[in-house]
Amino acid sequence: MEFSDSVKLARTDTGLEYFDVKSPLCQAKIFLQGAQITEFIPTGKSDLMWVSADEDYQEGKSVRGGIPICWPWFGVHENADWPAHGFARKIVWRAEQVTETPDEVRISLSLPMMQVDKQFWPHDSKLEVEFILTEQLEVRLTNTNLGDAPFSLTQALHTYFPTSDIKNTTVDGLQGAKYIEFGEGPFDQSDKVSFARETDMVYTQAAPLQCIHTPEGIIEVGRENSTSCVLWNPWIEKSKRLSNFQNEEYLGMLCLEAANVLEDIATVAPGQSHTLATTIRWR
Repeated sequence: MEFSDSVKLARTDTGLEYFDVKSPLCQAKIFLQGAQITEFIPTGKSDLMWVSADEDYQEGKSVRGGIPICWPWFGVHENADWPAHGFARKIVWRAEQVTETPDEVRISLSLPMMQVDKQFWPHDSKLEVEFILTEQLEVRLTNTNLGDAPFSLTQALHTYFPTSDIKNTTVDGLQGAKYIEFGEGPFDQSDKVSFARETDMVYTQAAPLQCIHTPEGIIEVGRENSTSCVLWNPWIEKSKRLSNFQNEEYLGMLCLEAANVLEDIATVAPGQSHTLATTIRWR
């Protein structure tokens, strides 16, 4: 099936469908399961997405890498038997629209609400994600309230970034924000962040742009409608407990996630929409 000159539908050996994008501007892979992008390579540059070498692309399992969509809650739910990071990562989304111009490729998907367990999400709503592919990647996750009462949610675009050496990687632009880590805080962030241990910082009051300084170059990460973000690297011991993750892969990745968490929780009034967006590019 061909959607435009640059976009085709393909399958992995395990049967998972994905949009295979090969345009003059970039290459990308966007899976229908989880509406998860796992590859974004601007022409002439290297991939902005990281995926584990152990990833086996199985039905019903979020891919370890790219940008999993955490929705409609981030982290562990107060009901301990509910799935961590919500359920949107494991559902096959519906392809809505693919358009291409000389300047961009746009791919839109929606979450089929008929497949959503009402126990987890009883609200009348619509969830859509749009990928805007140029020399940079923009991801826009839009919640629309179709009911007659407001609802609130937490969410994140759980982006995995590559680096050749986490020990020589820093994150700039979080100075002035506050963070909670391992249930402690809030603490003030006063300097660039470097990595020498397990890192799991949940930030609030964060500026809309951060820069990841890697040996390969600088990755700019912007956010819209979000003053919170998450910075994560599992380091040595947690890496051994993660599924689809090699023991040493913590050395070559980090997550910096656009989010609506803690005091930045998203509340959507009846008839209104809220869009969490992130823009990612090589400087």
